[in-house]
Amino acid sequence: MEKAEEKHCVFCNKTDNEVPLVQLSYSKGIYWICPQHIPILIHEPQKLQGLLPGADNMQAG
Repeated sequence: MEKAEEKHCVFCNKTDNEVPLVQLSYSKGIYWICPQHIPILIHEPQKLQGLLPGADNMQAG
């Protein structure tokens, strides 16, 4: 049996064993982010460049 891919925050890399994670469905992929870094996703998505595909094209909310 294959090991399930470990869930981790796209920004800080903490796992769901360390912090709660929120699932993102984006660009045909599934990603995870912890509540502490949701404000970055909303207000400074350019900080996710290289961590989340297409983040450099996202606009802040």
